[in-house]
Amino acid sequence: MQFSGNGFRAGLVPCGDTDVYWFLTWSPSCPDGTEDVDPSPAEMKQFVLAKLRSIKAPAEVLEAVERSEMNDVLVAPLRYRPPLSLLFGSISKGNVCVAGDALHPTTPDLAQGACIALEDAVVLARCLGDAMAGDGDGTETVEEALRRYAGIRRWRSAQVIAASYMVGRVQQSEHAVVRFARDRVLSGVLAKGLLMMPDYDCGTL
Repeated sequence: MQFSGNGFRAGLVPCGDTDVYWFLTWSPSCPDGTEDVDPSPAEMKQFVLAKLRSIKAPAEVLEAVERSEMNDVLVAPLRYRPPLSLLFGSISKGNVCVAGDALHPTTPDLAQGACIALEDAVVLARCLGDAMAGDGDGTETVEEALRRYAGIRRWRSAQVIAASYMVGRVQQSEHAVVRFARDRVLSGVLAKGLLMMPDYDCGTL
């Protein structure tokens, strides 16, 4: 279940008979991106409950948060890489390249971060395997393979980053017009986008 409010989103996913994963993302009230929120487990629980009550979340959701054993809470800012810097920036140099979050840090709105890291691994292994199967001492071949890998992954990574960011902005908007359009018009479009983005074939090894 996921709920959207004025500048925040919350979600709850059962992970078994006794375990529940829940999250809250919110737009900070301060221009510098900070928020006057005590990160201690007890205070963070009350902060989350207050946000959920403001949108009249179902009683069972509130109960799940209230009954959570708050052994520790992770509070961290969301970061992403601007797609343009990815399209025109350096991904590989010589025999070195980046992959995973080093290549495409993205907001969690499409739940594709780990998935596209696995895509990186498949494409990188295929490019290197094809290169090492050829002739030569391997040095120049590896460099060429990494350039080919970078060319393949550059556009896919930029697409996921941009789509995830836009979905998050719409879902978490503080503007009344955007929230109205999201709830009344865009829900089907967003759902379609969420389903289309993971439907990607990175090929085989």
